[in-house]
Amino acid sequence: MLEVKGLHVHYGAIAAVKGIDLRVPAGQIVALIGANGAGKSTTLRTISGLLKPTRGTITFAGKAIGGLRADKVVRAGLVQVPEGRQVLARMTVAENLLMGGFCRRDAAGVKADLEQVWGRFPRLAERRTQLAGTLSGGEQQMLAMGRALIARPRLLMLDEPSMGLAPLVVKEVLDLVVEINRGGTTVLLVEQNARQALAMATYAYVLETGKVALEGAGEELARDPRVIAAYLGGRGAPALDKQRAGVSHPPG
Repeated sequence: MLEVKGLHVHYGAIAAVKGIDLRVPAGQIVALIGANGAGKSTTLRTISGLLKPTRGTITFAGKAIGGLRADKVVRAGLVQVPEGRQVLARMTVAENLLMGGFCRRDAAGVKADLEQVWGRFPRLAERRTQLAGTLSGGEQQMLAMGRALIARPRLLMLDEPSMGLAPLVVKEVLDLVVEINRGGTTVLLVEQNARQALAMATYAYVLETGKVALEGAGEELARDPRVIAAYLGGRGAPALDKQRAGVSHPPG
């Protein structure tokens, strides 16, 4: 569904992404893990049209989208839930959700999807008239996810959905990601909790300093001593290199 080839992204003279290749097959959860500053969020922001690539190609559902405006990327069916949630604090929960349908012209369909969101996120339904800025962190994350779903994404990109949340809330939010995927939505996930991300993902990429250092099936990367040493709390394993773990590309 999504293919990125040779992606380079700069902030001025600084190279943030240095030739990344990745694939996200339809129906799967693919994860990007890595340390802060590795280029994960920059990659998502470039795919979603918020940043312009320096060079490289981005293809979604067979069409080139690299450099397209963000609203056109959304209309194509690729939607991002940003890091930090970024809800509209002075608008109500219901108003925030309806903003997710800003590219749509089918009022009846938006209304039906809103009812589905109320069913999937009952806490949001209870707080539909409450200002979004007064919600807890977990509730704001659910709101950001619900807002994205109103746009009817074929591929949902999530940037650090568990950031700043209590452990029990993290589990609830990540369980919702799996549920959304089982409902037919493909997911590209950037997640600071590497253990959880690898447990959820069919396939994963490890980014270091703007490059793919390692890739493979999620369960195989979770057993890789280099990943264990760098991201899962292990010690004494060799540093990551550009080798691949397990399969050479995502299945599908």
